[in-house]
Amino acid sequence: MKSKFEITKEKKEEMAGHIQAYFEQERGEDIGNLAALMFLDFFMDKLAPVFYNLGVEDSHAYLTEKLDDLFAIQKV
Repeated sequence: MKSKFEITKEKKEEMAGHIQAYFEQERGEDIGNLAALMFLDFFMDKLAPVFYNLGVEDSHAYLTEKLDDLFAIQKV
């Protein structure tokens, strides 16, 4: 299944390294690169869209507020 997010191979490897480090430090488990990449793919497919959509909603609220401020300076 194709991910909704495009990430370079280098960035994915870096992120997989962070996942491996987390498992080692927090759980005392040694997971391989393939397992870390599969874990990353799961997060990207199932969880990342939630955070992305929250960012879109926050951006919309911010821009709406700023547009309202712009209309407030209209001359009567």
